[in-house]
Amino acid sequence: MTLHIERFDGAIGAEVLDVDLAQPLDAGERKTLIEAWSRHSVLVFRDQQVTPDQFLRYSRYFGDLEVHVLEQYLHQEHPEILVVSNVLENGRNIGIPDAGRYWHTDLSYLEVPSRGSILYAMEIPEEDGTSLGNTLWASTAAAYEASPESTRERIDNLKAEYSLAKRFQKLAEDGTKHIEMSKEQQDKTPTVTHPVVRTHPETGRRGILVNEGHTTHIVGMPKDESQTLLQELWDHTTKPDFTYRHEWRVGDVVMWDNTLTQHLAICNYALPQRRLLHRTTVTGERPY
Repeated sequence: MTLHIERFDGAIGAEVLDVDLAQPLDAGERKTLIEAWSRHSVLVFRDQQVTPDQFLRYSRYFGDLEVHVLEQYLHQEHPEILVVSNVLENGRNIGIPDAGRYWHTDLSYLEVPSRGSILYAMEIPEEDGTSLGNTLWASTAAAYEASPESTRERIDNLKAEYSLAKRFQKLAEDGTKHIEMSKEQQDKTPTVTHPVVRTHPETGRRGILVNEGHTTHIVGMPKDESQTLLQELWDHTTKPDFTYRHEWRVGDVVMWDNTLTQHLAICNYALPQRRLLHRTTVTGERPY
């Protein structure tokens, strides 16, 4: 097969055409996709039909795969696949139901955050022919590069703390039904410290890592000043100029590079509107 990559208008994203992810890719095709992933941050593949084994084979082209800490939502036969869904069976969610309701970078609360994630859509809610549950991605590199020089100088050497528990605390404060973490899961995800700005290991571009979902505060800064700066960075990073909105269709595969992105899932649907996706997560390295 011959790959064609069409860059989206704007700061982030591209669509990959003329590829069947159910088939093995050769070394040249894999190299092209790996380079495109680093360059465009978000890659979209339409009209795919893959089995779990085929999805895993494709995902492993980009690195080793992680097993998510929320083991209750893992695929029963393939623990490297995290199920993302609002579907209930016997009164329990078959997948993580509230993924991404705040702007965040996946697993930035870990000592070694993931390099990226890949989502495969099997059921997408609709209303009057319009897909619901869209996802937005922001280019943190474009946001950083568009920041005033004074802001870049201020934040370049700052560090912040990141916490998974903060996400669930925010959901509780909003009165949103949320996942309860076990003591063991909390112990596996202690608070960590990372830079406010991180560097991409392949391209050298820099991007804003602090995110609304997982960042608690900036280290060594008074609480009020920290919150003000974080809000300024969050508001700036997620401006429309830096974002891509994906309208999901069944058969979509979307992969993104966590190094220089944040994303947000729009929760504008509810049962009986069903949403079901499979997600794999590629291992990364400690931010610097």
